[in-house]
Amino acid sequence: MNDLVYYYDGSFAGFLCCIFDSYANKEVPTAICCDEDLVPMLFASRSIVTNTEHAKRVFRKIVKCSSFASDLLQKGFLTCLPERELYLYRLTVKLLEEGPGFLRNFSDETLYPVAKAVRHLNSEAHLLKGFTRFSDLGGVLGGEIQPKNRVLPLLRRHFCARYPDDAFFLYDRTHREVLFHAGGKAVIRPLEHFQMAPPDEQEAHYRLLWKRFYDTVAIRERYNPTCRRTQMPMRYWDTMTEFQGPEHFTAPATPAIGAVPAVPDGTLVPGKRPAPGLSAPGSAP
Repeated sequence: MNDLVYYYDGSFAGFLCCIFDSYANKEVPTAICCDEDLVPMLFASRSIVTNTEHAKRVFRKIVKCSSFASDLLQKGFLTCLPERELYLYRLTVKLLEEGPGFLRNFSDETLYPVAKAVRHLNSEAHLLKGFTRFSDLGGVLGGEIQPKNRVLPLLRRHFCARYPDDAFFLYDRTHREVLFHAGGKAVIRPLEHFQMAPPDEQEAHYRLLWKRFYDTVAIRERYNPTCRRTQMPMRYWDTMTEFQGPEHFTAPATPAIGAVPAVPDGTLVPGKRPAPGLSAPGSAP
């Protein structure tokens, strides 16, 4: 059958079932799409039902061929690679038909796009281990991120080990899912709508302290905006405390932000000497 489109539920198990059905029905799909992206097409289509046993059979076979390929497949599914399902499908087919030898050649046309996407995923997860900012919301730590890739599965182990005794959540704005951790257990769940609670006076004070620290450690003589954007890409700034507007540093019932020490626009504490550092983000000399 020509120009056949597979639709599945968007899960990794569902994707593995697409591979299973392709072999079972002797079909080669030209596209594999999530049900959420369902749009009318002129091509023939097939809805793939997720079957846990079928998914396990496919994954066991992949692991038997290559543990590296199984890890690449799982991480590749989390990337923002366009048409990632089709790239991963072709990678799996080549692995099952030719064996794992081609996995040593990163210039291979089937392997390269997936390997490149996984490197980007790992790099973004590494950066967010340092760029994620949590707030204390009534005894629960809460944070937001806006990544390109689905990094929460990679960040889960890091933050659960870092805050083993704390209840916290981390919301992914891009993919509308959240990591919950409490009582030593962690889960990732979809969450379509989310609005971060405003800070209380104590949390607003701590945010101001962090902002003051950020401004103070800056060295005016070494100000290099290009280097900063390289080491700290601007697309992460929207969820980082030190780059927020005045409202981020004010509790709902507190006075106007202009009277608060160390506000984001660079206003200094009354009676204090000016700090040598720069105010971020837009504080070029």
